[in-house]
Amino acid sequence: MTLFDGKDLEQWDQVGASNWHLEDGVVIADKMDGKEAGYLVSKKPYKDFVLHVEFWSSEDANSGVYFRCLDAKKITDRTCYEANIFDERPDPSYGTGAITRYVEVNQMPKAGGNWNTFEITAKGRDITVVLNEKKTAELRNGMFDEGWIALQHGAGTIKFRRVQIQPL
Repeated sequence: MTLFDGKDLEQWDQVGASNWHLEDGVVIADKMDGKEAGYLVSKKPYKDFVLHVEFWSSEDANSGVYFRCLDAKKITDRTCYEANIFDERPDPSYGTGAITRYVEVNQMPKAGGNWNTFEITAKGRDITVVLNEKKTAELRNGMFDEGWIALQHGAGTIKFRRVQIQPL
């Protein structure tokens, strides 16, 4: 199922005050109104799935792909899992490719300035994050078993051009 194909944002609700807008088949956020991050949140929750996300981030971007979020209106790394996109994170152990708060990355890959792909698999308690065809995080955890998907804009520029989900 396609959640975003570059044409519209009908599958998403906006939470927060980032300036999400469509341009040339890409959804972009590059400004915030205040200090709160902005999100595009799926209209429905998902349980077990493979999520494919294509993204471009500026080097100073703070973003992420949140999944199995408990509350569609309050997105945090304490109420969701987050596949992080944050090349300049002060503590790089939970930078790009990590599952924030759960799985660190060693030798954090850099995503800034390039198109990248995340493939996130969540099946039961098993979660895997693959960045550009390289596994960066693996987790066995039953904290969140179902919930919404959210695309984050916290700083810099983030672009998404394709988001697809395959329920398992």
